[in-house]
Amino acid sequence: MSEQVATAGDDPGEGSVRVVGTAHVSADSVEEVERVIDEERPDVVAVELDEGRYRQMQGETPDDIEPGDLLRGNTVFQFIAYWMLSYVQTQMGEKFDIQPGADMLAACETAEEFGIDVALVDRDIQNTIQRFWARMSLREKLHMVGGLAFGVTDSRVVGLTAGLIVGLIAGPIIGLLGESVFGIGLPIMTRLTGGLLLAVVGSYVLDAVAQQFVDADRSLLYGIGGGLAVGIVGGVGLGLADPLVSAVLGDFAVRIVGSMTLGVSLGVLVGAVAGIAIDVLGLDAGAEEEYEEFDMAELTDTDVVSMMMEEFRQFSPGGAEALIDERDAYIAHNLVDLRAQGKHVVAIVGAGHREGIERYLAEPETLPPMESLTGTAESTGFPWGKLLAGAISVGFVAFFVLLAMAGVRNDFLLRLFAAWFVVNGVFAFGLAKLAGARWSSSLVGGLVAWMTSVNPLLAPGWFTGYVELRHTPVNVSDISTLNRLLSDEEKPLTDLVGEMFDVPLFRLIMIVAATNIGSIVASLLFVTYVLPLFGQELGGLDGVSRLMIDGARNSADLIWGALT
Repeated sequence: MSEQVATAGDDPGEGSVRVVGTAHVSADSVEEVERVIDEERPDVVAVELDEGRYRQMQGETPDDIEPGDLLRGNTVFQFIAYWMLSYVQTQMGEKFDIQPGADMLAACETAEEFGIDVALVDRDIQNTIQRFWARMSLREKLHMVGGLAFGVTDSRVVGLTAGLIVGLIAGPIIGLLGESVFGIGLPIMTRLTGGLLLAVVGSYVLDAVAQQFVDADRSLLYGIGGGLAVGIVGGVGLGLADPLVSAVLGDFAVRIVGSMTLGVSLGVLVGAVAGIAIDVLGLDAGAEEEYEEFDMAELTDTDVVSMMMEEFRQFSPGGAEALIDERDAYIAHNLVDLRAQGKHVVAIVGAGHREGIERYLAEPETLPPMESLTGTAESTGFPWGKLLAGAISVGFVAFFVLLAMAGVRNDFLLRLFAAWFVVNGVFAFGLAKLAGARWSSSLVGGLVAWMTSVNPLLAPGWFTGYVELRHTPVNVSDISTLNRLLSDEEKPLTDLVGEMFDVPLFRLIMIVAATNIGSIVASLLFVTYVLPLFGQELGGLDGVSRLMIDGARNSADLIWGALT
């Protein structure tokens, strides 16, 4: 255990505070907590808990997420951050065979046994996670979420998923620039479309055959890999499906399907290879081995804790400030108040907080104002996202306004807007439903997708999630369920994913993400495929450019005339 120091106030009438630093997953910490409280018999036992976590520890059901909170935008991401922190602690608890938070539970139960008051001195966890998320940079957030993915998901699945997302974005780019830049014309697009047809059929057949010899996880991998091989050789290489493609699909559809096929195929192939390489080389097993190297007795040693805190601070200075420094000050504020009331206090806190809290107790005049430690935190750094979102919104509105000012017919603009509405709506609706959303939730996401694409600061997934939460309660306890499922190393991956989708929080995250991805992909497809098709009516790219210049000139003349 770390050294425990009793800190008294300057006024003789003040009480004292003894800070006990614990490891939240240490059986030794539980014994030490019980012993210190028994020896000291303080007036108050202060614990590093807030009201919500205390009620959850007592077996009460946590509060549900309010649907309106989801519309604030970062609620889902904050739950992911909370999930990451909870998962790491749960994994360590399993390694050392102790329930996470057992030290705090022991402190509360021992205090109640001796009739001692318990003080909850930590900041509300939702406030902490919100500030933690807001203080992290975009790079740190991506790193953190990626670390969670590799820690809780098979690396092969992570690779395939990442490849699929990259491929969905790359497909429209290939469709836009393929012929002019890469020489990928209609004949190649026909081969690629035929390759997709054979790949789908081949994947289904090979997966069914492979299931007779290997487990479901491997059969799925073999099916996808084999299907891609069949599609590449038989469809792209030999053109076996070309007659069928030419007879059924038109040139426009072939161009869309072909370019998306190339983008997604390349993305999935590269992602799968990367995932298999990570799995074979064991590059995602470092965290597990690292747990086993820890001696639990060392986790409360000052030098070890300081080193771990410093490493986290180097990874995310802003995140460390919200998760460690601010909570040190918040807890110290409450302990100083208890001491000023003449109370003899034993404070049970994580070892990482002990040094900072004791420094504030010794010099309470250095404490920051309490109001600076609560409330919503603003994101740090330059608001590139807001700037980009504003530029997209202005550009979209300007495009329609300039065409209108150039004299383009209203029926053309209405058809163009209708196409924008339909393309965004279909993709957002379809992916939301595929992720398990209700019909009503998917419909709402589809109906607002056109608007959220115009203003990226909004997201159709928030609205889909809002409606979903009206019917399906989601709360913090779902994280414990997810951690329990993920700790089962024997369960087949397909069964694991199915059971995870049965957990409301995971399904909500997937629905929100799928709806947003659908809208993003739809916007790319519209700009790449649909807009050029409409542009042909106006004389192609050159014609559209001339009309927008004419519209700008007419707008300037109108404004100048009004001013003069």
